[in-house]
Amino acid sequence: QVQLVESGGGLVQPGGSLRLSCEAPRSDFSLYTMGWYRQAQGKQRVMVATVSRVGTTNYADSGKGRSTITRDGARSTVYLQMTSVNSEDTSVYYCYPRHTIYETEYWGRGILVTVSS
Repeated sequence: QVQLVESGGGLVQPGGSLRLSCEAPRSDFSLYTMGWYRQAQGKQRVMVATVSRVGTTNYADSGKGRSTITRDGARSTVYLQMTSVNSEDTSVYYCYPRHTIYETEYWGRGILVTVSS
């Protein structure tokens, strides 16, 4: 089991921005594809963004142009920044590392983000 430390989130004003962080163990961090997923109440969990070992990013259509995922190897941390948020961004956000060699995957506990005035 991989221990993940997620932070950020909470209440965000419509039109504002959010920044989430997920710290993973330093060991093998460079071998993980890192991602953020989200799950709104009553809906399936869906991908928000991923970043590969070499920094290649992939975004869901819902977040393109508004989302930025980055990784910091020195801090073994992945970040998600999202701007111009709206009520449809209200979800529990999950950090998702996937080992690229062993193909093991893990889920963080999740961070609730509520977009509301």
